[in-house]
Amino acid sequence: MPHSNISNGSPAAVDWSAIETVLLDLDGTLLDKYFDDYFWEEYVPLVYARKNGITPARSRSLLLQRYRTVENTLHWTNLDFWSEQLELDIVQLKLSVDHLIALRPYALDFLDFLEQLGKEMYLVTAAHPKTLQIKLDKVAIGHRFHRIICTDDLGLPKEEPDFWYRLARYVTFSPGQTLLADDTAGVLDSARRYGIEHLIFIAQPNSRSDIRHHHEYRSIAHFNELMPPPLADPAKPAATSR
Repeated sequence: MPHSNISNGSPAAVDWSAIETVLLDLDGTLLDKYFDDYFWEEYVPLVYARKNGITPARSRSLLLQRYRTVENTLHWTNLDFWSEQLELDIVQLKLSVDHLIALRPYALDFLDFLEQLGKEMYLVTAAHPKTLQIKLDKVAIGHRFHRIICTDDLGLPKEEPDFWYRLARYVTFSPGQTLLADDTAGVLDSARRYGIEHLIFIAQPNSRSDIRHHHEYRSIAHFNELMPPPLADPAKPAATSR
């Protein structure tokens, strides 16, 4: 069944009076996923190729296959796991390209907007704790949230419906009055099965990729689509038509 907040890429105004709690993903939602995509798909394969005396293309093919074997599990984002598996210092490699970590457009504006509305805000992320620290050191947004929850804390990926039951032990929220924004459809699927009512799909998690709306979930390219347009500056005269 289609969900009540589907817009097929044409979001209407959110009824913020119906929402008490906002759950936000980190990578691809608040942060530009270009950093992660470049790191895992280009930079790590290049370093791995040099270390093992193979071509970058061969390295990339091998690593993408290995990544897929643990997709949607906690190993997927576990830096210690990949450091051991690849015999590379993944933390140090991330630090060497951390200048690529950046907020997505309107992310700070959206957090300001939610604060002004007095919403309970929680960061719910699959980022490994070591990755999370690197990123929050670069973009100081951790203090904006009432709490930060990593999937490692709960022992399940967000794609598992039981994740949300475990989250409810950490965070008090009413599913019918909660908005979740995430760039992964599988996460929204599991949240929907749990009963979270307001689901937002991020259609351009990587700023260098195309916008791809989801056919089931309300899709936005940027968070300004969830906020009312700014009021006209009263100090400026209104434009007149000629």
